[in-house]
Amino acid sequence: MANKYVDFISDEHLLMCIQNLHNAYLKAKNNVSKGTFYENKVDTIKLTFDSLFNDISEEDLVQAEILRQIDKSINNSIGTFHEQVLGGVEGYEVGNFSGFDIKAEDDSLFADIKNKHNTMNSSSAEALFQKLARYADDYKKAKCYLVQILSKKSFDHHWAGDINGKEYSHSRVYKISGDRFYALVTQQEDALYQLYKALPNAIKDYLNSAVAQKMVHENSALDEILEATQKSKRSVLNQITFENYSYYLGFKEL
Repeated sequence: MANKYVDFISDEHLLMCIQNLHNAYLKAKNNVSKGTFYENKVDTIKLTFDSLFNDISEEDLVQAEILRQIDKSINNSIGTFHEQVLGGVEGYEVGNFSGFDIKAEDDSLFADIKNKHNTMNSSSAEALFQKLARYADDYKKAKCYLVQILSKKSFDHHWAGDINGKEYSHSRVYKISGDRFYALVTQQEDALYQLYKALPNAIKDYLNSAVAQKMVHENSALDEILEATQKSKRSVLNQITFENYSYYLGFKEL
């Protein structure tokens, strides 16, 4: 029976990857309590402009601000999603904290996957090159890749150049864009495009599943703020402003 979503991994595996990412989203959101949300002080004057100029409800605006705060955590989880998807391709496996993100079962390929092209500073880039070069030295037939899922162009070339003032190159260490890496692993040129096209339907199917319905949505910053507004009768933004700036002159009147 043909797969419903993509050709290179089973429907069950893709839905499992989506479930894992959904868990990461819920965990990240639930970890943002009202206290952590307020930690760096909320700019409620800016949020007032955002709400009125962009015609966004206060609740939606606060939820968007919470999501902005957890964006780094979610970006890391998106990288993990790609690792898990590609680890489901026949002949490949996920590293599971083994020092690589994905490898070929025959040790012919090792890869470190970054979701975006700009997620490393020079020190982390140097450390990663050295790690990939060690894999290449230890496994003489292995090609080792830095994968940039979202890159400025489509490419597959040797990783060589100046990092932290030192010249680095290795005959079997490469940099590659997400589309090319998906094509390399799956042997299907349009594999990443397949995934992109399939995701809306796969996510909807997952969210309608019994598994997703059982997910527990725990208390979050917005829930705590809304609970407070029920008692104070303030608007959402007034509640946030009062809780952040009640010590400012006049703000106790909110």
